[in-house]
Amino acid sequence: MANVLKTTTGLTGLAVSQNPHHTLGVLYSKILRALQKIPQDAAYRKYTEEIINERANVVKNTPNIGEIEKKIGCGQVEELIIQAENELILARKMITWAPWNSLIQKPTVDQWAWPPAKPAN
Repeated sequence: MANVLKTTTGLTGLAVSQNPHHTLGVLYSKILRALQKIPQDAAYRKYTEEIINERANVVKNTPNIGEIEKKIGCGQVEELIIQAENELILARKMITWAPWNSLIQKPTVDQWAWPPAKPAN
């Protein structure tokens, strides 16, 4: 009786995960591997690695699913799985986009000025 899983998430269209520890562990490992392809000084890598490492440690060291949900504080494990899947997609796109590279063109001097300068007549 100790291993009884919940029967519903209470969220329409979101099925109960049968093995959330394994699923989250695999997703977090894939995210961390993807982040290794991003420069170490890139803000996205630094902060995402920090969050994913914290969550991975919680999942690894907490056998109770309810405790995982409380410690991470971002929803049910099924929602954490969706978040991890979305983060993996984003990490892979960030590698392609490479926003840490230099700009192709220099921005105009007044790019961030508001209100915009009036054109000279």
